Amino acid sequence: MTKREDGKETRWRLLNAACEVFAKKGYRDAKVADICKQAGANVSAVNYYFKNKASLYAETWRHAFQQFEEPAFSKLAGASPQERLREYILTLMKNFTTKGRLGHSSRLYLMELVNPTGLVQNDWRELIAPQRRKLHDIIREIIGRKADYQSVLFCELSIVNQCRTLLTIKHKDLEYLLDQSLGPELIKRLADHIADFSLAGIKAVGKRRG
Repeated sequence: MTKREDGKETRWRLLNAACEVFAKKGYRDAKVADICKQAGANVSAVNYYFKNKASLYAETWRHAFQQFEEPAFSKLAGASPQERLREYILTLMKNFTTKGRLGHSSRLYLMELVNPTGLVQNDWRELIAPQRRKLHDIIREIIGRKADYQSVLFCELSIVNQCRTLLTIKHKDLEYLLDQSLGPELIKRLADHIADFSLAGIKAVGKRRG
């Protein structure tokens, strides 16, 4: 392995280890030494590849969010905006409930909610901007192209916050409230419900604005 390839591999291991440690302990309680130990890297590796802990944290967010699944719009050629909204909601809910490495971004987000650092606000906005634009376009198609921007944003907030239930309520508590285990089938049914509920709401907004 060349020196450049070895460096890339070390950097990758550090990011993966940082995802786990930051997601478990949060920024303040996470120790650089623990991240390096888990990555099998020298304790000075973080400073070498990322300059400092804060920069590593920001890069970890980017690394984690890149693992998120994106709505499979390419498989929905010619699909209606309503069908694309259903795909968007289902994909978002799958991302919120994914465990293991793919679920780190959700856990990082929760830790940042509980103990804000102020280190990743701009990065977070940049990361979610492309997906927000997709959702805005879908909402505009459903309401009508003359929909005002604030109405679109209100609809977006309603949709996303329904999905965020999977992040803000403990899964055990959610299973108690829904009287079922939180498996793929229940998530699909819940996604369909949120889509039905949201489509009815967006339709009502369109009528009122019209």
